Amino acid sequence: MSKAPALLGLLLHAHLPFVRHPEHEDFLEERWLYEAVVEAYIPLLEVLDGLSRDGVPHRLSISVSPTLAHMLTDPLILRRLGRYLERLQAFLADEFEREDHDPATRALLRFYRDRTRRIRTEFIETHGGHLMSSLRRLSRTGAVELLATAATHAFLPLLAPCPQAVRAQIRVGIAEHQRVFGEQPAGFWLPECGYDPVLDDALTSSGVEWVVLDAHGLLAGDPSAELGVRAPVVTPGGLLVLGRDTSLCRLVWDAQSGYPGDPSYREFHRDAGFDFPAERIRPLLIPTGEPSPTGIKLHRVTGDGLAKEIYDPAAARATVSAHATHFLRAAEECTAPLRSAGGAPPLALAAFDAELFGHWWFEGPHWLDQTLRKAAFDHPDIRMVTLREAIAAFPVVEEIMPSTSSWGEGGHATTWLSGENDWVVPRVLSASFRMVELVRSHPEARGLELRALNQALRELLLAQASDWPFLMARQSAPDYAIAEVHTHLSRFAELASGLESGTLAAARISALESWDNVFPTLDYRVYS
Repeated sequence: MSKAPALLGLLLHAHLPFVRHPEHEDFLEERWLYEAVVEAYIPLLEVLDGLSRDGVPHRLSISVSPTLAHMLTDPLILRRLGRYLERLQAFLADEFEREDHDPATRALLRFYRDRTRRIRTEFIETHGGHLMSSLRRLSRTGAVELLATAATHAFLPLLAPCPQAVRAQIRVGIAEHQRVFGEQPAGFWLPECGYDPVLDDALTSSGVEWVVLDAHGLLAGDPSAELGVRAPVVTPGGLLVLGRDTSLCRLVWDAQSGYPGDPSYREFHRDAGFDFPAERIRPLLIPTGEPSPTGIKLHRVTGDGLAKEIYDPAAARATVSAHATHFLRAAEECTAPLRSAGGAPPLALAAFDAELFGHWWFEGPHWLDQTLRKAAFDHPDIRMVTLREAIAAFPVVEEIMPSTSSWGEGGHATTWLSGENDWVVPRVLSASFRMVELVRSHPEARGLELRALNQALRELLLAQASDWPFLMARQSAPDYAIAEVHTHLSRFAELASGLESGTLAAARISALESWDNVFPTLDYRVYS
């Protein structure tokens, strides 16, 4: 008698921090979003539409952060994104016509020119400039499952001393998911996989049914999960928990031992913005004219100690097919022992940042496409599932108390409490407790006070984002991250003082509402 196939779940977490600067015509950090759209989000939608068009059975779970969803529906940002695409397309068309490129570089420029033209057409014509609407359409098919996540991607365990802060992050995130996608989510992505048992009540009381933890959250639980990450577990508080297979994920995300480090793949760190003469690249530079990344990469990883060679997209695509097969075989191998033992089919769950696929690993979307196609037709021992379907396959689950954990360095909170950023959490918690007092003293605000309280909460939520201490710890745009924390906390303090002293200024509140316009339906009483 043949055994039921093992379950394979893929989850992509799509998130970028809220970066919006209407006071500047062009802003470097806003390009984080533009590059992600060009390299990751539109290619992902292309993959999913292509699978549906070709009748390929597929399953994928995706979480989208409220800050990313808002930016992708904001008229100002969408207008700037369209301008960025227009400039990029024009630059590549002009650069391709130059005669001073060698044949390999010229062929690659043709590839980028044609690709950018296609991406821009997809954005304008296929999606009508509304990527979230297209994702909502795909979710209606059942092949794509959408998860909610916290309002501004806060690392929730570090907010636990202020329960109102945790609940607000969860409930605002769920409310935004409902507003954007029109559905009540069952699953919730914990930012950075950050978990502590004290979060259970806030999650379950907000309607969350299940979350994902990194493997050691289950393996170091009390007791240790009997089946490890091969089956969901349930906490004493009734929260279902799925475990991320760290070893399987490492095949994909690890730049040294994983697929992205293959010599044939595109080199991320070598950018034309630093290679091309300034006068040639000027149309893509920010107004300061300083060298900056453009997203145009001309070289492949090559080998250790070798000069970087020109990237060959065709050779890279051939490698992708082999890596897709390797990944599926690894999923079969890691689930084989439990599959042979009978009982419920074992689960393998791989969860990644969505931006890995296309931005950090340029070939990632094609790998995803090949993996889903091969799983559908070439690997009968594997069945792709959404995480909701995975949970449904286990009518009986073991009860454990998972351990405090994250997918950050060291498996805990070190990244968000390092020497570079350990001042952030105390200041954010101080403001969080001050917000609690503001809500208590203004239980039914109206008019200007209502607007001030809602805006104060927006600024506080934005200051709580895990991205800022992460960027400080990684020394990646640390000055910008520090400035964002100070700016949002300063704006919060200004509004709080105005509420406490009765000196609110309508013009100032209007200005802040215009700058930081996220969460349009926010109600400050979520902090009560």
